[in-house]
Amino acid sequence: MSGHDHRLTEDEAAAMFEPPSWDERYSGPETVFSGNPNAQLVAEVTGLTPGTALDVGCGEGGDVIWLAEQGWTVTGADFSANGLARAARHAEQAGVAGRVDWWQVDARAFVADGRTYDLVTSHFLHLPDGGMVDLTRRLAEAVAPGGHLLVVGHAPSEVFTRLTESHRKAMFLAEELLPGLPNDFEALAVEQRPRTMVRDGVTVDVHDSTLFARRTS
Repeated sequence: MSGHDHRLTEDEAAAMFEPPSWDERYSGPETVFSGNPNAQLVAEVTGLTPGTALDVGCGEGGDVIWLAEQGWTVTGADFSANGLARAARHAEQAGVAGRVDWWQVDARAFVADGRTYDLVTSHFLHLPDGGMVDLTRRLAEAVAPGGHLLVVGHAPSEVFTRLTESHRKAMFLAEELLPGLPNDFEALAVEQRPRTMVRDGVTVDVHDSTLFARRTS
């Protein structure tokens, strides 16, 4: 979700959940995001033994590149072809292209199909109509035994008052995702973590809803 100078209409908001909107956003010459890894990814993954990882909603690839630099073999998944093309270029520039591959898939249609990874992550991917619980369940199916799942998103906040009702409903608290965790998962962290971010040129306080869990069998 991005800052806007006007309140979005519901039609504009609905478009932001679809690939063409993000393809357009990634079509310009400037990067959309900082390229830095997300704070909760660094906090939870630092110290884990590198293995295979899947990042769903990878955008321009900042998290994918950081994971590859830590020694992980990473698949970056996103529904925007332009976003994946940017991510591939960034990985090439960072010298980690040999450790990553790319998968164009809509998170709403994502299924593991028997593929498993030692780490499955998703950062600031927000689905409408409570879809994050179901996505958490499907992401969990892609976690190998003994592996980890990390799902991070925006907690509801007054910072986002100019967003539409559908966007606000797409935000979530970490505990709201727990019904999506299968029985063979142990929740290691279920909390809203404070962080600062720049929105419309202003530094504001927000909270990252963070669910970190391990598959026990």
